[in-house]
Parts: sequence; C-alpha cells; structure tokens
Amino acid sequence: MDLLAQAFPLLLRGLGITLLLGFLSFVLGCVLGSLIVLARISRLRLLRGVAIAYVSVFRGTPLLIQIMLIYYGLPQLGVEIPSLLAAVVSLTLYAAAYLSENFRAGILAVDRGQWEAAQSMGMRYPRTLRRVVLPQAARVATPPVGSRFIALMKDTSLASAVTVVELTRVAESVGTASFRYMEAFLLAGFVYWLINALLSAAQGAVERRLERAYA
Repeated sequence: MDLLAQAFPLLLRGLGITLLLGFLSFVLGCVLGSLIVLARISRLRLLRGVAIAYVSVFRGTPLLIQIMLIYYGLPQLGVEIPSLLAAVVSLTLYAAAYLSENFRAGILAVDRGQWEAAQSMGMRYPRTLRRVVLPQAARVATPPVGSRFIALMKDTSLASAVTVVELTRVAESVGTASFRYMEAFLLAGFVYWLINALLSAAQGAVERRLERAYA
C-alpha cells in the first residue's frame, strides 16, 4: 500500500497518457480504416491495390518496429516529431490496417441481394452504404472492432520504447526508484486489466443493444 500511495500521482498521469493514446488512436484508426475499406471495395484497381498493400505492410510488420521507424527513422529524413505524436501516428496507422479488415468483413457479410434491392429502388452507392449496408455491417463488425480496441489499449505500452511516460514507463520508473519491480509491474498490469475489463463490459452492452435492434 505504501508503494501505491507514493506512486499514485505518477500512475494517474501515466493512466491519462495511456487512455489518451488508446482512445485517440482508435478514433483516428476508425476514420483511416473506413477510408481504406472504401478503397478496398472500390471498383478502381489502383485504389484496391494501394489498400491491399497498406494492410499487408502494417499487419505484416511488428508495431514496435513501426514506432521505432517513425520516431528514430524519420529524423534521418529531416522530419522530427515529438514522442507522443510519434506514438499516436504509429498506433493509428497500425490499428487502421486491422480495423479496415474488420469493417470489410462486416460489409461482405451483408447479402448481395441487399445491394441489388437498394439499386433497384434507385439508391445511389453512397446512400446504399449509409442506409442499407452499414447498419447491418455494424452488428457483424462490433465484436472484432471491440476486441481490436482492447488490444490497442494494451499496445499503448509499446510507446514506452520511445520515452512516452504512460503506465508501463511509470511502472519501470517506480521499480527503478524503489527496487520493487514486482509490485510496480503487477500494479500497472492490474490497471491495464481494469481498463480492458471496463471496455469489455461496454462492448458487451453495445452488442446486446444491436441484437435487440435487429431481433
């Protein structure tokens, strides 16, 4: 308990940075992922090719390498960005690749007849997506998207590699100062678990609401 009392201000600050990284990267990742999936299902071969290549690169390489490239590699090209921004950019680009596939799976799960029925009623492509396809795709995509959000919240711990003072970095600092690494990292692990337990509960509530809407 004494360690918790001493480290509480630092942990609170680290928790704030962790939540900022997780939520901001998820929101931006959803926006970018939506653009990627629209390119992926486009009739233009060039757009499809770019989207496929993007997903392949960011899903096929470790997130830590991507963070290192952005924070340590870009300065060699004359582009220097703060560590927190580098972490947000890295997490966003990484999350967008996975989220785009979650969104695509949801869209592909909608029966083709729904598209044809909307077109027969004179609906244009954007309106068909907005009014017919996306509401149905959301129900299918919610579980994997929620799981990706939870995974992304844990992935924020990698930001400590570029000196971002989030929960993992705080736990390391507290452990170094007190030589009580076990307690420090167990405490940080408990906070991560608590965050993700709350997110899991929220995800379950959203899924139940969507099920009732289509019952």
